[in-house]
Amino acid sequence: MNRSIIIAVAGGSASGKTTVVNEIRDALANEDIVIIKHDDYYRDQSDKTMEERKRTNYDHPSSLENELLIQHLKELLKGNSINKPNYDFVEQTRSKEYTLVNPAKVIILDGILVLEDERIRELCDIKVFVECDEDLRLIRRIKRDMVERGRDFDHIIEQYLTSVKPMYHAFVSPSKRYADVLIPNDFSHTVGVDLLIEKIKSILRKK
Repeated sequence: MNRSIIIAVAGGSASGKTTVVNEIRDALANEDIVIIKHDDYYRDQSDKTMEERKRTNYDHPSSLENELLIQHLKELLKGNSINKPNYDFVEQTRSKEYTLVNPAKVIILDGILVLEDERIRELCDIKVFVECDEDLRLIRRIKRDMVERGRDFDHIIEQYLTSVKPMYHAFVSPSKRYADVLIPNDFSHTVGVDLLIEKIKSILRKK
């Protein structure tokens, strides 16, 4: 198999990254493709109490085990399978179960900080940043975290004000300068995603 294409999709929390990633996946349904979420590489916190886990700054780069992700990406590029960790957002620690991921023609990385680390950027063929209005991202985050992650409203707001918002401006937003493609997602992102998909197809045809 030729070297895999790695596409990194970054952006603020609840900016619509996963929607963009899923649309790319659906458009490339006939291709060999795998999606890796950066969130699954949050560090294990099983030795901490729930209160300690709640105080973790999940929007700071130090909360992620990038060394393991980089190791896994290099293994996939070599044509080897990996045992990817899984993160449990309800328990706020790494799950005891792993997921076997086989090498694929297209690897998509999805995460707010995937463009922050130079070592990850160097492995990527296409780097994407999804932009979205800050208020809209907060509304989306509240709905998601209450429904999907079992968080209460007060905790969501506290976390947003103490870590999500300041870390976005400190680490996430500055990483957009490394992006090859900026996709605005306040209203519609169709044109941007369509152009991105055509670029991916063009690269695949040359391989």
